[in-house]
Amino acid sequence: MVSDFNRTPPLAGANAWRRDPLLVQLTDPFPAHVRDGLDSLGSYVLAPDALDMARLANQMPPTLQTHDRHGERLDRVEFHPAYHALMRRSVAEGLHGSFWEGGDDEAGQRATMRAAKFYLMAQLECGHLCPITMTNASLASIASEEGLFEDWRPRIVSRKYDPSHRPPSRKAGLTLGMGMTERQGGTDLRTNSTEATEIGGGYWRIDGEKWFFSAPMSDGFLVLAQTEAGPSCFLIQRIRGDGQSNGLHLQRLKDKLGNRSNASSEVRFDGTIGQLLGEPGRGIGTIMDMVGLTRLDCALASAGLMRGALAEAIHHCRHREVFGEKLYDQPLMKRVLADMALDVAAATALAFRLARAFDEAADDDTQAAWLRLMTPVVKYWVCKITPALTYEAMECLGGDGYCETFPMARHYREAPVNAIWEGSGNVMALDLLRVLKRSPQALDTILEDLHRDLGRSADSTVGVLRAAAEVALTDEGSARFLTEQLALAAAAAELRRLGAGRIADAFAESRLGGAWRSTYGTLDARYEPATILQTLYPADA
Repeated sequence: MVSDFNRTPPLAGANAWRRDPLLVQLTDPFPAHVRDGLDSLGSYVLAPDALDMARLANQMPPTLQTHDRHGERLDRVEFHPAYHALMRRSVAEGLHGSFWEGGDDEAGQRATMRAAKFYLMAQLECGHLCPITMTNASLASIASEEGLFEDWRPRIVSRKYDPSHRPPSRKAGLTLGMGMTERQGGTDLRTNSTEATEIGGGYWRIDGEKWFFSAPMSDGFLVLAQTEAGPSCFLIQRIRGDGQSNGLHLQRLKDKLGNRSNASSEVRFDGTIGQLLGEPGRGIGTIMDMVGLTRLDCALASAGLMRGALAEAIHHCRHREVFGEKLYDQPLMKRVLADMALDVAAATALAFRLARAFDEAADDDTQAAWLRLMTPVVKYWVCKITPALTYEAMECLGGDGYCETFPMARHYREAPVNAIWEGSGNVMALDLLRVLKRSPQALDTILEDLHRDLGRSADSTVGVLRAAAEVALTDEGSARFLTEQLALAAAAAELRRLGAGRIADAFAESRLGGAWRSTYGTLDARYEPATILQTLYPADA
């Protein structure tokens, strides 16, 4: 008989919302029925059946069927039932479109309420959240054409998941994907060679290829193609109204490091019919309307992924005994865990601060400045720290963390994608510089906002940020320093605004004023690691 001595029990069966005091605090202003929903979702993401679905969706990745048995084009991607189960739950929760739902009962908090659910679901499985994110964000670009927006919005916000292969007009619910990048250009979208030719009646013929075509079984896609006026944005259907293929020929699925449950593909457009969104030649600007929302989701997913990974590591350390003492109580391990906990708390607070800006920007100049200036900053820092933190959490489990039978390996494979998707680190830093040049007053607004909450370090921190901004405007190569310092300052300010006390102090002093460090575990003892851990990851939750 195998002994259970010194074996860590599964984390399954706990409640991810109740176990997260910071998330409970962030969601305290929500209506009671929303908090009840978070309580239910918190139980779901740590339920044994849900964890098993996350495992299966990644162990049984999607497969491409290019032709049917008669040799006719089929162009379908088949998914494991576990993937569809995850999609069904996220759609039922409204993660794909609640930001765009009508009604006034939740007005002013839609982005933040959705953020809480998205953050929880990311702790379970991130791959299926790719089409969820794009569906939610796509309406920001579709809104440039009122008629299309009114036609597509009701079926997009529908909380019915419908994976059937039918025209959008005949479905109960829709998902959307996108195709922007091509093999010769990548981020440089103006080099795209896909062409669009106007054919009348508001329709265009699109021919060409996309090197990355995300979520290819979606019902519609936002696609960039060249017109005589320049790059333009189009909405295309996968299946035409008559039930026939719309000329989307899937070439192959990407063999990705992680994000395996989600299909990413290469595609060739052959006479694909699309409708123009926005003005001809201004397609990059039109599609960028959705990019802000996708960048928010990148930050939320990365923060949730880190929370899930660190919760797993702390749970293991609290149960594992080493040299006659719990691993959690070993001084060095406690410093490592507490050091990581500070970053996860800061990343979470920062991502939710950005979500609040989405809710309030229309009526508040400070929130509007946050949206313009801080979206690339938040996305940069939160996503950038995720791989290192997830690896450190994996190391806490030792060899078990490196095995596919534990969720940590999947978390680690997933960790880099959000730093790459929707703009890598350099793109984010350069986006920040573009905002500074176009709207220099936005920086003043942000620094005033940070100054109010930074406490005793406000003057010195704001001084450093102003100096860094001046340097970056003349030395583009220093843009990453400014981006990171802005993120750290904003995270510290938000933790202080939330009343995080010693946790905010420990983060601010070790990140903004401390010595350079390349690994976790260098946190000074005066920050009371045990207090940090018990506050953010209570043992009795």
